[in-house]
Amino acid sequence: MGGGAELRPVTTRPGPGLRIARLVTEVTAPAVLVSLLILTVSWRSAQRPGQGLVWGLLATLFVTGIPFAYIVGGVRRGRLTDHHVGRREQRRAPLLVGLGSVAVGLALLAVFGAPRPVLALAVAGLVGLVVAVSVSHWWKMSIHSAVAAGTLVILMLTFGTGLVVAAPLLAVVGWSRVRLRDHTVAQVLAGGALGALIAAVIFGPLR
Repeated sequence: MGGGAELRPVTTRPGPGLRIARLVTEVTAPAVLVSLLILTVSWRSAQRPGQGLVWGLLATLFVTGIPFAYIVGGVRRGRLTDHHVGRREQRRAPLLVGLGSVAVGLALLAVFGAPRPVLALAVAGLVGLVVAVSVSHWWKMSIHSAVAAGTLVILMLTFGTGLVVAAPLLAVVGWSRVRLRDHTVAQVLAGGALGALIAAVIFGPLR
């Protein structure tokens, strides 16, 4: 479980399972889930739909837009191998850029009076990035699983515990990461547990 060796998909057998795993990984990418989550929470917490859209777009710009643009630029320049930043040693810079971008976005949201749930979501994202930066020094924890689990917990806190029926989808996300040999089972489980914990401990009380 050490951070020295990286799992790569070169020895993974092709087939329908592999194609499904790739699709799941793309659909549940952190940038995708977080963007949808921000827009959903903003819409839910705003007094007017149009107002919620404004808050959602502003938060999305800083929480996912700018960091993802940095990653895409890094891939195009050859500094990063892929948009999922599969190599642990390449994760530090994108995570730090994301950390700075989220911090700036959080400050702007607070100054302009964004709803508490939106601010709570940004704070949870900030804490998650701090943890991810720290862990990535020595271990390649699954950020896919962390974001997926955190998303489910936040949706349950926002719309009700009935959404727990979607919990099996977390296993599908974890399976896709292991199937592609991007993570070990331990890295998937650790990411999921940490994401759920941050969402419950940070977003829950602050919202």
